[in-house]
Amino acid sequence: MMTTQAVTRIAVIGFGPRGLGALEALADRCSGERLAFQVDVFDSSPCPGAGPNFDPAEPAFCLLNIPHRDIAIRPPEWSNVGPFAEWQRGEIDPDTFPTRADLGRYLEARRVDLFARGFEGSDSSVQLISASATEISRRAEGWKVRAGGEVYGPYAEVLLTLGQPSVHPDDQLAEWQNHAAATEADLVPAYPARHFAEAATQWRGKSVAIRGLGLSTFDVLRGLTVAQGGVFEGSRYRPSGAEPARILPFSLNGQPPYPKAETDFLDAMFTPTDAETAGFSEKAALASNAYAQTAEQLISAALIPPVARILAEHGITQSAIANWLEQEWSEPGTQDAAPPLETLTNGIDMARGHLPPSIGYAVGQVWRKWQDDWRAAFNPRQTRPETAKRLIGFDEGLKRYSYGPPLSSARELLALVDAGLVDLDCASDPQITTIPGGWALTTGTAEAEVAVMIDAVLPQPDLGALSEPPLPALIAAGDLTHVASGLAAATAPDGSLYNEEGHLVSGLCLLGRLALGSVTAVDSLHDCFGRSADRWVEGVLSRAAE
Repeated sequence: MMTTQAVTRIAVIGFGPRGLGALEALADRCSGERLAFQVDVFDSSPCPGAGPNFDPAEPAFCLLNIPHRDIAIRPPEWSNVGPFAEWQRGEIDPDTFPTRADLGRYLEARRVDLFARGFEGSDSSVQLISASATEISRRAEGWKVRAGGEVYGPYAEVLLTLGQPSVHPDDQLAEWQNHAAATEADLVPAYPARHFAEAATQWRGKSVAIRGLGLSTFDVLRGLTVAQGGVFEGSRYRPSGAEPARILPFSLNGQPPYPKAETDFLDAMFTPTDAETAGFSEKAALASNAYAQTAEQLISAALIPPVARILAEHGITQSAIANWLEQEWSEPGTQDAAPPLETLTNGIDMARGHLPPSIGYAVGQVWRKWQDDWRAAFNPRQTRPETAKRLIGFDEGLKRYSYGPPLSSARELLALVDAGLVDLDCASDPQITTIPGGWALTTGTAEAEVAVMIDAVLPQPDLGALSEPPLPALIAAGDLTHVASGLAAATAPDGSLYNEEGHLVSGLCLLGRLALGSVTAVDSLHDCFGRSADRWVEGVLSRAAE
């Protein structure tokens, strides 16, 4: 071992893929640095490294929205685990979508490998403390962490990688929770999926509503059908008789997300040229430093050429694309107004290549291809809050196209509609009232009563709603504050937090979803193993060398 300076102690709070990516990046650098680190990881989950989103115990009906062909989270060079495709046994169809559990098992294998081999050849070490951190406090000698009734530290660095912590329920959900507690109605979360799927064995013949019509809804639908013994056969669904009588998903706009292209060949038509990507990277970097209106113009100017090239054979003009983008900037995510079933069938036909892509579909697929370039442009920069809000809103709005489900999931939804199990008549922003046996859903043209409500809505990264320690105390102390109203935590490019006075909080960093606004496109597995982790390591090394 090399001669080193004093050991720097680091605490990592929460350890899913984001924490795993950060420590793999640190291990990559330790072998070449005359610095030593002692890392304590605080996580009480049964699957550290995978986290709840990729829990290996989750059922096989919970799928990723990324096909095998697009999963590119390569392990470090020192790893014995290998890439995901090689780690799996048997032949893999690149156009299929893996289960969340399979990816979780892979991430666990990388975590085991990291702890066993990642810091070999250096004076650094890592250990797992199987307890949740409940308090983080700053002392003269460094940061202290309370977990499992004990106090650990002092630490020079604390890294928060908590994913999406628990939040206080919004007013609607709080009312429903009180109602369910006082009646025989059932209100259950979508995850862990194995829990609601088990509860669903008691819902035979009942009417069930699903709050949300996004990616999680497809997992819920499979939990209510195939997990109860039903079978999808081609374009049809054969029920077992154990399913609910009626399933009613709903959302604010009632629009199901658009599925991704069925094959690599179809997906390739949306791939920008190298010149178009270079132009986007340049304009996106300028946009991140610009005022909001200029930023909009720059991003639109980068999007129009590839979308116009893709849609030229269908007679779509650049002016039509420009008009669509102008409306999208004005009201992100609101342009789709077709009936839900029409949106579903059109999305399926576009993903199969049987219907020309709409402007929105083409824009969304190009935007998906540019996600890494978009993060590379935005995340290292200190963007003006108003510009950040506009850019984040645009990116979030496009997720109905860019973060779409597998085509197979959309087909399953259509098969369930055809089978009479799923009803989309109340899908678009129904009025919901509590009734003695559950809830009543009403629109201008339809109404339904349900005994079960499944919450499939992912909470927004709203700092004011956080309920899970240790974050509320950090907010109260002023060490964790938002970028601006509607955005999450204010961080520097290396994840260092800004306090409410606008000063960096020495040694306290945050990576991931709770930094939305300081960074973008955070709901991505690939981002966990990307440049954000490298920038955090660079910050740690710089401070340790001082």
